[in-house]
Amino acid sequence: MRIGELSRRTGVSVPTIKFYVREGLLPAGELTSPNQASYGETHVQRLRLIRALLDVGGLSVAAVRSVVVAVDDPEQAVHKVLGEATGPLVPRYERDPGDGIGEARETVAGLIAARGWHADPSSPAAEALAVAIVALDDLGHGRFVEVLDTYADAAEGVARADLDYVAHHVAREELVESAVVGTVLGDAIFSSLRRLAHMDASNSTFGRAAGRGGEAG
Repeated sequence: MRIGELSRRTGVSVPTIKFYVREGLLPAGELTSPNQASYGETHVQRLRLIRALLDVGGLSVAAVRSVVVAVDDPEQAVHKVLGEATGPLVPRYERDPGDGIGEARETVAGLIAARGWHADPSSPAAEALAVAIVALDDLGHGRFVEVLDTYADAAEGVARADLDYVAHHVAREELVESAVVGTVLGDAIFSSLRRLAHMDASNSTFGRAAGRGGEAG
C-alpha cells in the first residue's frame, strides 16, 4: 500500500508517519521507485503500537524508540527484552528526593527481599517506589508504608495476569509487543478500576455515615 492508504487506515497523518520513520520508530517502506515506497501490514500494526504508547501510555518519542528497538532485537532472550521494553514505562523523577531517600530505599529493598521477588532493588521501578514513599512522608503520611504489602499482593496478582495473558502468544515479537501494550494499557485499565473500587469503598466506609444525601464521585 502507498503511504496515503497507510495514513487512512491508521488515522496517522502522512507528515507524522514520515516523522516516525526519521525518528526510528517505524521501519521505512520498501522503495518501488525513487519517489515511492510500499508499506505492509507490519507498518499498520507498528503504527497502532506507536500511537497506543504515545497517546494512551503517555510515553515520550525517545521512550517509544527504546521500546521498538527492544521489540525488534532478535538476538536477546525474551526475559531480557521484556525488561528493556518495559523499562522506559517506569516514571523517572528529576526532583531531589529528599533526606529520607536512603531509608526509603532500604524499605523497598526489604520489601523485595521479604517477598522473594527476583527484582533489582536499584532498578528504576524500585527507585520510583522509594521516591513515592519519601513524598508521602514529606506530606505527613509516612505510615502509608504499612499498606505496602497489601499493594504488593495486588501487584503480584496483576503481574501474573499480565504475563499469563501474553504467554499465549507464540511468536516472540508478538509476546514482547503484547507485554508492552499490556503494561501501558493495563496501567490505564488498572487505574480506572481502582477509581471505581474507590467509589465503592468510599461509599461503604463513609457514605453510610453521611446518609443517602449524595453519591461519591
